[in-house]
Amino acid sequence: MRDTWLTLNPHALTQNLAVLRAHHPQSQVIAMVKADAYGHGAAAIASLLQGQVEALGVAFLAEALALRAQGITGPIAVLEGVFSASELTEARNADLQLAVHSPEQVALLQAAPLGPAVSVWLKLNTGMNRLGFRPTEALAVWRQLKGLSVVSRINLMTHFSRADELASNQTELQWGRFTAVRDALSLQQGAPLTTSVANSAAILAWPAMQSDWMRPGIALYGSSPFADQSAESFGLQPVMTLHSRVIAVHALQAGDEVGYGAAWVADAPTRIAVVAIGYGDGYPRHARNGTPVLVNGQRCALVGRVSMDMITVDLGAVPAQPGDEVVLWGDGLPADEVAQAAGTISYELFCRLTPRVRRVAPC
Repeated sequence: MRDTWLTLNPHALTQNLAVLRAHHPQSQVIAMVKADAYGHGAAAIASLLQGQVEALGVAFLAEALALRAQGITGPIAVLEGVFSASELTEARNADLQLAVHSPEQVALLQAAPLGPAVSVWLKLNTGMNRLGFRPTEALAVWRQLKGLSVVSRINLMTHFSRADELASNQTELQWGRFTAVRDALSLQQGAPLTTSVANSAAILAWPAMQSDWMRPGIALYGSSPFADQSAESFGLQPVMTLHSRVIAVHALQAGDEVGYGAAWVADAPTRIAVVAIGYGDGYPRHARNGTPVLVNGQRCALVGRVSMDMITVDLGAVPAQPGDEVVLWGDGLPADEVAQAAGTISYELFCRLTPRVRRVAPC
């Protein structure tokens, strides 16, 4: 049977969370489980995190409702908010927290009938220019929300656009804009406003920018948000390991071509292994010759083009036979290294895995 599977390491998840808390000890945690927990499986990760984090974060309503259907009862923040009256009703009934980033979302709340109140996160656009109100608009929006019976609490959030670029001053500029609004609204409210700012990069590299809630994503899963700093250097461990098996081994002579378009030609006698994974499983099609792969725990190199269902690996002197285990990334092979070789980022590697990859429930 063809076997390509994914395993999760709960101990690594707990370790990564501890690392992040040590960097921002004053902050509670909204653990980001959007995009199926970055491809790790939202239900599985949310279950593992129960009792370890104070809240979960998702991108849109359906992701939150799926977690509720799986029995996840803790706080869940929906960071894109809702986009219709029916969605708002569902969110209120499911006791979800909602981002509010547009006049249309304010209008939905203003038109809402009596019923369960909702905690909202007023989203500030402090320079990323993606979602949120500009700082000059914040006070007026806050006043609109404050007068609504449907709103139980107003919190304040923003998102850094360049926290992974330590030479840039953009993060400091965004922080300055954010804190100015925070202080002004806190004065209006007569008490400090609850805030959320830091993503993974900000948690690890900007210790001064702590808020009431941090929102770790990629670092929680053991990958680095920085191009030039490894996850290992922060003490992060991979939560996901992607496995497959050798399904054939061939001896090649110098001059033998491999795969579509003869993208790799042997320059000396060698042996190649055919591995049961391809872009149909989510392995990156544009991974280059030389991308690392572990065969029986030893490093080998991808050769030839990635096919839909298979890849080919130059074994050299590494012993292998059909049925032997292969690790594509994870334990012993950082996803960041594979991503760099494939011209992408680990976020994309994780999120592009397809249902053909068997998920093994964590022990």
